[in-house]
Amino acid sequence: MAEFSKENTAAEEAKEPVSRNFIEQMIDKDLEEGVYETVHTRFPPEPNGYLHIGHAKSILLNYGLAKQYGGKFNLRFDDTNPTKEKIEFVESIKADVKWLGADWEDRLFFASNYFDQMYEGAVKLIKKGKAYVSDLSADQIREYRGTLTEPGKMDPGAERSVEENLALFEEMKAGKYADGEKVLRARIDMASPNMNMRDPVIYRVAHMTHHNTGDKWCIYPMYDFAHPIEDAIEGITHSICTLEFEDHRPLYDWVVRELEYKPYPPRQIEFAKLYLTNVVTGKRYIKKLVEQGIVDGWDDPRLVSIAALRRRGFTPESIKMFVDLCGISKSNSSVDYAMLEYCIREDLKLKRARVMAVVDPVKLVIDNYPEDQIEYLDAPNNLENEALGSRKVPFGRELYIEREDFMEEPPKKYFRMFPGNEVRLMNAYFVTCTGCEKDENGNVTVIHGTYDPATKSGSGFEGRKVKGTIHWVACQTAVKATVRLYENIIDEEKGVYNEDGSLNLNPNSLTVKEAWIEPSLKEAKPYESFQFVRQGYFCVDYKDSKPGEPVFNRIVSLKSSFKLPKKD
Repeated sequence: MAEFSKENTAAEEAKEPVSRNFIEQMIDKDLEEGVYETVHTRFPPEPNGYLHIGHAKSILLNYGLAKQYGGKFNLRFDDTNPTKEKIEFVESIKADVKWLGADWEDRLFFASNYFDQMYEGAVKLIKKGKAYVSDLSADQIREYRGTLTEPGKMDPGAERSVEENLALFEEMKAGKYADGEKVLRARIDMASPNMNMRDPVIYRVAHMTHHNTGDKWCIYPMYDFAHPIEDAIEGITHSICTLEFEDHRPLYDWVVRELEYKPYPPRQIEFAKLYLTNVVTGKRYIKKLVEQGIVDGWDDPRLVSIAALRRRGFTPESIKMFVDLCGISKSNSSVDYAMLEYCIREDLKLKRARVMAVVDPVKLVIDNYPEDQIEYLDAPNNLENEALGSRKVPFGRELYIEREDFMEEPPKKYFRMFPGNEVRLMNAYFVTCTGCEKDENGNVTVIHGTYDPATKSGSGFEGRKVKGTIHWVACQTAVKATVRLYENIIDEEKGVYNEDGSLNLNPNSLTVKEAWIEPSLKEAKPYESFQFVRQGYFCVDYKDSKPGEPVFNRIVSLKSSFKLPKKD
């Protein structure tokens, strides 16, 4: 028995330890020490724009932690600033979170649902002598706050009595004052080394209609005051946020402590944001691109908003793979966009059918093939995944091939079509090029060739080999489609921003072509995706496609020089 125990212990020790990121380690410790009995997280977006790839990291992290520990996950809108918020953004965020697979069940909340409690919280602080009404303007408040090396000076409003502050705050609520005329400040420490603790503004006057509460309020809480209250009310245990809020954590804890939320006040933990190289994520920049008509809305496939990635054809699985590869840390760093492309290729390569589409067509006429004949040839849907089966592809005398697959005078090691050379037509026959026709400008308009009936694909023909294989679409049955080819919207050589702060835009970020596709793709549904032979992965655009007239967005090309870094 003793020997068995020793062997069993050795086997346990030999197991590879499970890697835990620093957030998981902190949660493990909290649970072990009984600080919390469960894990309750939230994703708290401000509905003032569309979410982007960086938000996906936060969504998947917060939801993943709740699921991992058998806890709960909330979706909550931090809608405390009606000047920038819209129902459009609320609905887009809900769609994005749902698409990523983060299930908030019945826990959908709005900060504005708690405005009454926030007002009561502010009154409580006034009564405790921890808040006061200020008459200073925004510029004066900045001036009074001091600098990193010099302490701030006391606001004259801090001398007011509790009764006077309560009366003034009630008048603010009643609409007596204009925007910016008065604010409510927390009384903390004007000499604090942390600027966020130098009597921060916690309420301001704003005569604005709110998307959720209408005109009920003309005063609104500031984010740093509202956020900890929302977390505490909802019973959030671990408030996971990005690194820029680290300096705000003392204020977060102060609000929770002074308002006496018990028994388990939420704990704020910060992690590093996800930065992608040469992309645009700033809401004000995207808004300009949209308003100036440079992009087709917030979901233009050249952007990295979650809606844009979904429209382009990225999958939730590829986004999750990307986030997992990026990892969780406390150090800011940038990730190459090529890693995101790697993830979508990895996700799609075994899932999607490999079909034929000709993007830059020129006609090939097989002179010895019967004129009116159409035969249907077997074509596997995915050579790496037999489970996807096969389909029938129509073949005829006249075909479209890619213009780059023919050269009248080819260089060495060019194995495609040129006069006298034989190539394989994918899933069909060997064809020998016999010549071509040109227009008055010397442009090739028609290529001619002859086929060998004995070389039919799948027949077992082994008489000779060819080095080149090209794809094609039969003219008689081909369907015309619009194809969009994308490059980075940013000129990567110049970087994202000019010296004046404007964007360095790539004039070639979008190329639109009329292509010929297999008839099987004619009725492809929005968001369906395919691998086009040699061209890349493409997705049917949900916005611009019409029945029988598909528009395809290229998700990603087939190859990249990107390689995952080797593990230590």
